[in-house]
Amino acid sequence: MRIRIVDAFTDRPFSGNPAGVLLLDSFPEDSWLRDVAAEVNLSETAFAHPLPAGGEADWALRWFTPATEVDMCGHATLATAHVLHTTGAATGTVRFATRSGVLSATAAADGTITMDFPTSALTPVPVPDGLAKALGAEVVAVHHTSAHVGDLVVELRDEATVRSLTPDLAALVSFSSRGIVVTAAAENPDGGYDFVSRGFFPALGIDEDPVTGSAHTALAPYWSARFGRDELTGLQGGLRTGLVRTHLRGERTLLTGRAVTVIDGDLHA
Repeated sequence: MRIRIVDAFTDRPFSGNPAGVLLLDSFPEDSWLRDVAAEVNLSETAFAHPLPAGGEADWALRWFTPATEVDMCGHATLATAHVLHTTGAATGTVRFATRSGVLSATAAADGTITMDFPTSALTPVPVPDGLAKALGAEVVAVHHTSAHVGDLVVELRDEATVRSLTPDLAALVSFSSRGIVVTAAAENPDGGYDFVSRGFFPALGIDEDPVTGSAHTALAPYWSARFGRDELTGLQGGLRTGLVRTHLRGERTLLTGRAVTVIDGDLHA
């Protein structure tokens, strides 16, 4: 069967966030899905199969890290929508049945894809003991996110601090069941993005995820409240970076980005 590696939230190869994508006739045993995801060894591998016409969704979609299945993944959804549209398997808006409900992805004429995801709630919490030490940086504020996201959003002092961060990944595991997303306002408001972030997910077997779409369902309301604007652009990543355009629409957040296929081959197992 065909297997593709797609770089998401970028328009050029070897940047953004890579995801594996497999289009199937149906979902086989979970053990096989886990084995393939471990073999691909990217932060996420997406598995999708078509659903009967007339239902609330067009495709079933699941996401696996090398270690576990997750409830929501933005960049692998973008990668899957990109594959469907570039291969002619879908046009216009595609609706995915997922563990986080029905998520849609709409392709535009300019090549961008806009995904419709649930907005994450944000609950301010005291700075956990030991978090600043594990991050190696001063913490400004901490927020819990909704269950379907499950991250701890941590605001740091400035963009330079976020970019230079070298956290103790083993120590971060105890602070969140999914990940720690650090963020700060952009240093240059005219630089093409409004805020920066990085995501660390050692609890899921991922040291750093270059561009985490699902985390932007929390970053969008966080920074929109700060800037007083519903439409923003976030830059995420360390060595690899990507851009996510966000549009806060109440209980839903639109995430827009580009993607490019870098590997298209055959899976022989």
